[in-house]
Amino acid sequence: MNAQEPHGADPTYYRTYLGLDEVLGAIRPVSRMADGKPAHDEHLFIVTHQAFELWFAQLLHDLDAVLADLDRDPVPDTAMGQVVHRLERMVTILPVLLQQFAVLETMTPLDFLDFRDDLVPASGFQSAQFRLLENRLGLDAGRRLKIQGAVYTSRLDATDAATVADSEEGRSLRVIVDDWLARTPFVRLDGFDLWGAYTAAVRTMLERDRQLIASNPSVDEVVRDQQLASFEQTEGSFATLLDRDRWEELRAEGKRAFTYEAIRAALLIQLYRDQPALHLPFRLLTALIDLDTGMTSFRQAHARMVRRAIGARVGTGGTSGHAYLEATTAKHTVFGDLSDLATFHLPRRELPELPPHVREQMGFRYDVAGGGGGARPSTS
Repeated sequence: MNAQEPHGADPTYYRTYLGLDEVLGAIRPVSRMADGKPAHDEHLFIVTHQAFELWFAQLLHDLDAVLADLDRDPVPDTAMGQVVHRLERMVTILPVLLQQFAVLETMTPLDFLDFRDDLVPASGFQSAQFRLLENRLGLDAGRRLKIQGAVYTSRLDATDAATVADSEEGRSLRVIVDDWLARTPFVRLDGFDLWGAYTAAVRTMLERDRQLIASNPSVDEVVRDQQLASFEQTEGSFATLLDRDRWEELRAEGKRAFTYEAIRAALLIQLYRDQPALHLPFRLLTALIDLDTGMTSFRQAHARMVRRAIGARVGTGGTSGHAYLEATTAKHTVFGDLSDLATFHLPRRELPELPPHVREQMGFRYDVAGGGGGARPSTS
C-alpha cells in the first residue's frame, strides 16, 4: 500500500479520479437518422463543445485566483509572480480553443444538417461560463450587442441568467487593474516628475516633426498639406493623453475605460519596462492585451465556423448567426485602452533619462554583505 494513502482507503484509480463514467456518459446525441442511429458527426459536435466548457472552467478557475490576489491593497510582492503566471497561462489556453474550431470544421455543412434542427433552441450563445468569463474580465454590459432588442441574458434559463447577472455586480479584472495601476508609486519619485518629463519630451518631438514636415523640400504643397493634416491627428491624440479633463470626457462618453491615473501609469510601465522593478508589471499588461486579442480571435473563429456551417441562416439560438458573431469581435473588447498605448510610445533614445536615484529605486542590487548573497530590490 502507498504510504501516503490512509489505512484502509481504496487506491486512487484513473477512471474514478477523472470521473470518466460521468464525463463520457454525458455524450448523449439527440438526433436519429433513418436507420435509428444518431448522426455520426453529432458525437464530434458534443465532444468539442464539452471540451470548450472544460477549458472555460479552467480559465475561470485561474481568473478567480487572479482577482483574489490582485484585489488587495497593497498586493503582496509574493503574489505578483502567481498573478502574472496565471494570466499568461490563460493566454496560452486560448489558442487551444482555436484549434478545437479547426477540428470542428472537419464537419461539413451537410454533416451538420443531419442533426442541426434537433438542437433548436439550444445554442453556444447559452454558454453561461463564457458570459461569466467576459463579465469577470470586465466587458461592460452597456457595450454588449442585444439580440432582437433583448439583453444577452434573455436567452439563458432562469438559473444561468441569475448567475450571469450577478457577475456584472462584482469587481472585474479591468476595474481591479485600474485601481492597481492608479496606485503605482513611480509616477513621482523623490521629487522627480516622470509624467512631466514625458510630457516635455512629447512636445519637443511634436514640434520637431512639425518643422520637418513644413520644411521638407522634396514634397509639393498638396502632399505637405496631407502630411500636416495627418500630423494634426497625431497631435490631437497626444493632446487627449496629456489633458486629464479631455480624457475623462472620453470616459464619460464611453470611448475610454481606464482612469487617467491608471492609463498614464500603464504607459510609463511600457516605456520603462527595462527597469527591473517594472518587469512583472509589464508582463501583466502584456498578458491583458494578449487575453483581449485571444478572446477576439475566439469570436472571429466562432463566426468563421458558423458561416462555413450554416452560411447566412439564422442561428439555432435565434441570433443572426454569423453576422451577430462577427459584430461582437469589434464591440466586445475589454483592454482596448492598453492596446492603444502603442500610439504614445517614444523611441528609447528619446525617453527622458531617469535620475540615478530613481534608477536605483527601480532596480536591484546584489548584496554580498556578511558573506551571503542574493538579489534584492535596491529600495530594501
